[in-house]
Amino acid sequence: MITKIDHLGIAVKSIDEAAKYYEGSLGLKCTGREEVPSQKVKTAFYQVGETAIELLEPTAPDSPIALFLEKNPSGGIHHVAFGTTDIVGQLAGAKAAGTRLIHEVPFTGAHDKLVAFLHPKATFGVLTEFCSPAPGAAAH
Repeated sequence: MITKIDHLGIAVKSIDEAAKYYEGSLGLKCTGREEVPSQKVKTAFYQVGETAIELLEPTAPDSPIALFLEKNPSGGIHHVAFGTTDIVGQLAGAKAAGTRLIHEVPFTGAHDKLVAFLHPKATFGVLTEFCSPAPGAAAH
């Protein structure tokens, strides 16, 4: 059911500042910016082969990214997202295997993908996301 590493989420204080590195030093091209109000973040995506880098900037002091940055002032890898063809089945399988879920039901994230997270205490300290295109949506 997992098809690839869809993206790596990287928490940053400022997408504009981080973009200087990703675009200037690495030569990557931004494939899109978006605000995700439900998660209180702005995002910017950089495609590298089949995997994207997702920069995450908080838009509110109580956002998950702002809380991450309080603990990790330099920013850093926030999560690993696995692309799946069946996010509901993937969540059910993880739960059946005893993995603690943050979200039992997927919700809409960036690029209108369905997303859900597993708790890092159950995944060896790595916040893990499952994501899949919403039914009828074009894949990114």
